[in-house]
This record gives sequence, structure tokens and C-alpha cells, in this order.
Amino acid sequence: MANAQHYPDEPLLPSLADGQNEKPSRSTFAAFFRPVLGIAMWLVFGFWVVVMLISPLDSAGNMYLENWTKVASGSIYGITGSIFLVFSGPVLLIAVLAIVSLNVAGEKELQWYKSSKRPRFRMRTFPVLVGGPLGVVSAAEFVGICLFVLFALWVVCAYATDILDHLWEGLQAPSNGKWLEILERSGLHLGSIVMYCLAFLFLPITRGSVLLRIIDIPFEQATRYHIWLGHLAMCFITLHGLCYIIIWVMQGVLLDKIVEWTDDGISNLPGVITISAGLLMWVTSMPPVRKKQFELFFYTHQLYAVFVLFLALHVGDFIFSIAAGGIFLFIIDRFLRFCQSRRTVDVISVTCLPCGTAELVFSKPANLRYNALSFIFLQIRELSWLQWHPFSVSSSPLAGDNRISVLMKAVGEWTDKLKSNVSGEEGERALPNQSCSKIKASIEGPYGHESPYHLTYENLILVAGGSGIAPFLAILGDMLHLKKQGKPCLPKNVIVIWAIKKSDELHLLSTVDMDLICPNLSDRLNLEVCVYVTRESDPPLEEGNNSEGFTCSVSSLLRGRGMSVLVGTGNSIWSGLYVISSVIGFAVLMALLDIFYINPLNIVTWWYRGLLFVVCMLASVILFGGPVIYFWHRLEKTVLAAEEAEDAEKDNRPQQSESAHTNIMQDNFAPEYRSVSRSIHYGARPNFEEIFKSVSERWGNVDIGVIVCGPMTLQSSVAKQCRSQNLRRGSLGPVFHFNSHSFDL
Repeated sequence: MANAQHYPDEPLLPSLADGQNEKPSRSTFAAFFRPVLGIAMWLVFGFWVVVMLISPLDSAGNMYLENWTKVASGSIYGITGSIFLVFSGPVLLIAVLAIVSLNVAGEKELQWYKSSKRPRFRMRTFPVLVGGPLGVVSAAEFVGICLFVLFALWVVCAYATDILDHLWEGLQAPSNGKWLEILERSGLHLGSIVMYCLAFLFLPITRGSVLLRIIDIPFEQATRYHIWLGHLAMCFITLHGLCYIIIWVMQGVLLDKIVEWTDDGISNLPGVITISAGLLMWVTSMPPVRKKQFELFFYTHQLYAVFVLFLALHVGDFIFSIAAGGIFLFIIDRFLRFCQSRRTVDVISVTCLPCGTAELVFSKPANLRYNALSFIFLQIRELSWLQWHPFSVSSSPLAGDNRISVLMKAVGEWTDKLKSNVSGEEGERALPNQSCSKIKASIEGPYGHESPYHLTYENLILVAGGSGIAPFLAILGDMLHLKKQGKPCLPKNVIVIWAIKKSDELHLLSTVDMDLICPNLSDRLNLEVCVYVTRESDPPLEEGNNSEGFTCSVSSLLRGRGMSVLVGTGNSIWSGLYVISSVIGFAVLMALLDIFYINPLNIVTWWYRGLLFVVCMLASVILFGGPVIYFWHRLEKTVLAAEEAEDAEKDNRPQQSESAHTNIMQDNFAPEYRSVSRSIHYGARPNFEEIFKSVSERWGNVDIGVIVCGPMTLQSSVAKQCRSQNLRRGSLGPVFHFNSHSFDL
């Protein structure tokens, strides 16, 4: 068993401490106030859950809502405001409390975990379901799924009871009119279930959501929650539409009803458009279509705007307000993403490696925060004005060079075009270190975990497949810089398991110069790198002489036009002010609209009130949130000007990164990795059972963090082994904590 000294009071990040033994100060106010805010958020969430549970009930639920609407109907917001306050208000209130909590806490200070006598299981990192249609599901996710399924069953049963009562009446006095009434009530209840699903649907895909930040769930992990909810919502939407189609067919008025757009009550044509847009998004999001025709999936998914707009026109403002909270937070985040992506960023360096992978380096402001497991969305307008692609960050945020890099492999049309633009047309290879034409990009992000959890494990196993090594290069960079700077760094034993198809992918390791960053690495970190080359049985002959790697850099751009800091996961104060001002603006605009327009003119048309509701949501973000973004942007320009002035005063320094990129490997490993334990296995795949058993014997009774970045088959294999080892562990065995870092749209 490895023995390591723990420092329970020292922060992990060097930016949090000026000295090696300096303890972080935390105000008494923050220590007291943040738990209070946490309790308040749980109480509000509990109230929201209770409202959701009792609203489908035929007696208590309707009585509660009727009494509440009677009390609130006399206010300036009317019935719509009362419904919004009950169903969507808690979501916005939790968001505001979360903003206050994040700002009270300040920069999150990761502390060393105190050494415990025995390792412990964690629900977030214990895989329960593996290999099924849901992928790898942790114990915490499994509990959440069960609770949501129970909620869905509760709602379905509550509505089914009402339908069965009418069915019994229909059996006692059968008539066509009674059966039509039963079908209509079924369609109405299914529509209500859809609204409950939509109340959750948009929350996971709000990339910079403060709700995801406060519970430290990254966007790429939350995306699959959106997928699950989307399938469920579309099932109920389809059944809802089928009920009314059957009714209209039985009545012989199908065509007339489909195109009906009435001023009194629900309009059918907007509902038909909503269902049509939803079905298109649903069909093209199925895995066979999404993986083979990603562009089709991406473009059709932009119909979400049509879906939301015509949903409001279909159901009116007060029904739409049931799901408006999550939709409003998504609109707030979407506008901020739009503002950030308007800034074009210079690609200051492009490195193409023989395996078909390119490393792109961008300039970033010094105050743009991210961690090693972050990712960005990238758009290059020379290739496409519409396509955005996610990439894991491969550079360490602790490097201090105000640059951020990503690795992209040429596996599709978009990445193939990018490589062609860099290396020359029609396969003509560019010369080493040649100056290429300026490449401009738009960037959204970075997004990711609120805290670098990889630095909270003393023992780490990093499992990568192909280009999935990118985030692990950033993780290794974090450790190396912490070790070099003499800062506390918990990871002591690290094993990297990397499965690649061909040996030319080994060049990816050359993007991190370990010996340059941290000399005498072997004395500070026990690092092992095990590579499995699956499609080559023997080492290639004359390796190193057949390389075609080159560096294409824009030599005139020492800094270049950097990324924008306008991101929801960035400055907590500015992003919080933006959200709060948008929420306040929405309340103000709705009040003004009711006082000066809706109430005096007695506007009662459902679809028109729904349209005004959506317009107020958009206008509040632009008119009230927009000025906050403007001042945030002005502050950013001031900071950037100061940084550029400081850089201008410095002497020109040799760019070590460029020379490092031009080094072509003369051995199986890059020279930068010769100080670490390494092995290459040709014609073999990693046997995780043997690897984990060996690690268990060597490391003993400890917590081991396992992070996987690769295809779903790789994730499933590792998750199965983690689960198996944990279930069979003895009293002296380790606990394997499974973490996935794979973005699968």
C-alpha cells in the first residue's frame, strides 16, 4: 500500500495560496450563510416537488390550485402569474439562491481529503447499470431515475383514475359521445403530462446553468438526461396527438380541425406544428441517424425554437407557464452563448500529426477560468457558418501561458476540410513551420465540472481510447505544474491506459513535454503509461523516419484575438447579475404588459397571450440582461488592453511550444516521456480484469479514481470491471470510483 502524507488544510490549486504552507482564509459569514442557502434551496425544491405531486389529483390538487388562483387572480399578473409562480417560480428562485451561494463561497477551494481508515463508496461513482440502453448509470443516477419514474407513474395513475371513472360511466350508459369524451379527457391528461416533462426537459441542456454548477454536474454528463426526458416527452406528445386525431376521424372533421386556429381556447394548427417539429427532432436524434447523419440531426434540432413558440401559441400563456421556468433559463443561457460566439478568435498555432490529428491553440484572457476536464464548442466559419463541434481541452489551466488548446481527429467531413485547409489543397503537405493563412474560429465555453475532481484522488487510473487521451494530457499537465511549483498535489500514483489503432497515434504524447515542465518527475510522481496498439502486431520498421508531422503556425500572431469571457461558467458575479436582471426584467415587463395592455383592452385570445408571453421572455433577456452583458464586455476589453500593454513591455521570448511540436519521435515514446514507466503492447487490447487485480494487489486498501474517455464500449468494459471489483472486494481491497468524461451527442 502506498503511504502518502495528507494536508487537510491546504488548497489544491496554486492560485488559492501564495505559499506552500499558507492556509486559505474563509470568512465566518460565508461559512454560516452558504449552508443556510443550501437548506433554503432544498426547501424550495421540496415545495416544487409537492406542487408537482398534488396537481394531478382530481380533488386535493385542483382544490389547491383553484384556491391559489382565486387569491392571486386579483393581482396585476392574474391567473398566468399565479400558475407561473407555483410551477416555474421555484426553479428561478433556486437559480437565484444558487447564484448567491456561488458568490458567497467565492472561488471554490478544493481541500485535501483527510485520510480515512477505510475507503468508502460514493453513489456518484459506483456504476449500477452497465451495457443497457441507458449506458453506464451510477447509483445516484439510478436513484434519480427511480424517483422520476415513480413521479411519472404517480401522474399517470392519478389521471388514469379519472379516465377509468368516466370509462365505468360509459360502460353503464354506452354511447359514441361518451367514448369521445373519454378519448378527449385522455388526450387532455396526456397533454398535461407533456407539460410536466417539459418543465424538466430544458434544464440539463442549459450549458452554463447555475443549477448544474451548484450540484457540480457538467453539461456533457447532463446531456443524456435531456435525451432520456426527450424520449419520454415525445412518447406522451405522440399519444396526445393520436387521441385527438382518432376523435376527429370518428367525427369526420379531421382536416377542418387540423387547420383550426381559433381565438377562443386552444388552437389546433399551432399544436400540429409543434408535434411535427417535435417528431422531426425525435426521429433524427435516434442513434442510427444521429451517428451517421450528424449534420441532419444538428440542423433539425434547431427546430426547438419553432417547437417552443408554437407550443405557447397552442396552449396559451397560463398553461405554458407550467414549463416556462426551465425554458426561460435556457433562453438566458442561449443569448449569452450568442454574445460570446460573436467574437472571432484567432487560431495562433496549428499542429498536424501523422495520425490525422490536429492541435489547435487559441489565445485566452488570463481571467477566463476552466479546469483540465473542460471542453469547448468550436465553429470555423471558413468551413461552415452553422456547424458547432465539441472538443475536450488538452491544455492545463495551470500552465499560465494564457492559451488553450484542443486536439481534433479527422474522422468526418468537417474535420477533413479543416485538415485540408491547414495542410494544403488536394493533399499537398505544408512545409514545417510555414506560415499559413489566418484561421478564425468562434468559441463557446469552456464548460465542465465546477471543480477539478481529478485532483481529489491519491490514486488514479486514466483510460483513453484514441483521441480520448486529450483531457488526460491536461490532467497530467495539472499534476506536473503543481509538482514543479511545489504546491500540494494529492495524486501520487497514476496509471494511463491508452488503446489506439496504429502506432502513429503515439505522436499525441509529444504535445506535453514532461521533463521540461517538471524535471526529476519520477521522484515526485509514480506515473505509468501503458499503450495498446490494437491493429499492429509488431512495431513499425524505421519508426521516426516515416513521420509526416509538421507545425503550421501564424507567426505574426504572438497573442492573437483571444476568447471572450462571456460564459455562464465564468465570472460568477457578472453571470449572476445577468441572470437576476433578466428574471427581474421579465417580472417588470409582464407587469407593464398586464397593466397597460392586456387588462385595459381585455385581451383573452389564448394564442395571442401565449405569443406575448414568449415575447416578454425574449425582450427581458435582451433589454435587461443585455446591458449587463455590455458592461461585462467593456470590462473585458479593459482587462485585455491591460494584458496586451503588459505583454508589449516584455521582451520577445522564444516560443518553446513551437519547437516542442516540431520534434518528431525517434522512439516508441516521445523523448518527453522517457523518465516515466512505459510499455507498448502490439496486437492486444487491455485486459481490465488483470489490470485491476494487479492494481488492487499493489495499492491495497485505498480509494482509486478511474476516469474513462472513449467510446461507449470502452466505458462499459471499465465500468463493469469497477463494479465487479467493488462487489468482490475484501476488507483490504481498494474501492474503484468510476468517472466518465465522454461527450456523446
